[in-house]
Amino acid sequence: MNTIASMFLRDERERCLSAFPAGSNGEFDFPPELTTIIERGEGAKVWDTDGVERYDFSMGWGSVLVGHANDRVVQAAMAQAKLGSNFACVNRRSLELAERIIEISPACDQVRFSASGTEATQYCGRIARAATGREKIIKFEGAYHGANDLGVTSLFPTGHCQFPTSERSCHGTTQEAAEQILIAPFNDLETTASIVHAQGEEIAAMIVEPFHRCIAPKEGFLQGLRQLCDQHGVVLIFDEVVTGFRLAYGGAQQYYGVIPDLVAYGKALGGGFPIGVFGGKRDLMQMVEEHRLNHEPYVWTASTLGGNPVSCAAAWAALDHLEQPGTYTALHSLGAYLRTGIKDVMQETGVSGQVIGDGPLAQFIFSPDPVVDYRSTRSGDRAKARRVQLGMIQRGIFLNPMGTKLYLSTAHTQEHCDAFHDAFRSTLLHDRFN
Repeated sequence: MNTIASMFLRDERERCLSAFPAGSNGEFDFPPELTTIIERGEGAKVWDTDGVERYDFSMGWGSVLVGHANDRVVQAAMAQAKLGSNFACVNRRSLELAERIIEISPACDQVRFSASGTEATQYCGRIARAATGREKIIKFEGAYHGANDLGVTSLFPTGHCQFPTSERSCHGTTQEAAEQILIAPFNDLETTASIVHAQGEEIAAMIVEPFHRCIAPKEGFLQGLRQLCDQHGVVLIFDEVVTGFRLAYGGAQQYYGVIPDLVAYGKALGGGFPIGVFGGKRDLMQMVEEHRLNHEPYVWTASTLGGNPVSCAAAWAALDHLEQPGTYTALHSLGAYLRTGIKDVMQETGVSGQVIGDGPLAQFIFSPDPVVDYRSTRSGDRAKARRVQLGMIQRGIFLNPMGTKLYLSTAHTQEHCDAFHDAFRSTLLHDRFN
């Protein structure tokens, strides 16, 4: 790199660190020397502003399941943008997309749009509280349900509290709000049942990522949650912001054969454009009808950009892309290839660890013990994971160095996974001898 280019890069990184806290828009916790500014993306690759090409295994935190700059999605969004970008009202695109989601999702008699998954999960919790007249909500330790109080409570707990006591994982939330959230361990039906049996009359809802972060549910676990909720009049909410349209065209509901009362979608649905959807049974969704204002029960919901026609057109095109024959067979096959290769590299290099995931999702954890819930992920060597993730970035792999899951897209190939495996191997060997 010549001197002028080097000076420009240094200046650009300094600008980024000056404009953004920690030089990011959230969670990409790069050290200053690795501060990254993305210029463009295509397929399964991204290029930063100094022209460095990397294979992308973050994919907009999973929002770009169809690949960067997918031609079908781009053309649909551009065509709609010429007709107007937002009306804050039902439009032809949002109506068509709503009907299509209702057709796909067994849980949904009706839906409303929001601009993000964070909004969608928040509204689901409010609807459940209004419908039941209760206030407490059960969530599973370590689950993320968006940047709301429900989502960040016990997101990164110390693990020292006894269930169902919650922890505030970030400041800015109130202790009173945290006390209305009960915490259960994922994949532990017995402990979850004991919480519901003890406090069922106060519990409005149970919200769960059916595929918890990157941990698969044990056989019968989700079915058990469904039965528990039915027995105690608790609203079961599926947070399908990650699993929706990813594990299967019908999401986790189709994949696991369990239907919730309310469901939240986001991420992959938009094909890279901002979108959120929440929906459910008609008797629950009627809680948001505006004619109920000043009457009990009523839940205010509205989103200025929710259901905007550009995002809806992009989402329609993304669903067309995902609905093609063989899409999910290919995604699952590629995900298995990636995970198997990671395991093989660990064995080759003598590194102890676990590889978890399903479908086009994967995560590696440097722990000798099986991973079944949040606390077992915390037993891993997180300092080593951090070093390895930063090393991968330096070797041409783009990912989130905070250690969240790896995302594949329909644009990824085995060659891309091979490049990941090679970088992983090189990084582990480097880490061993340094």
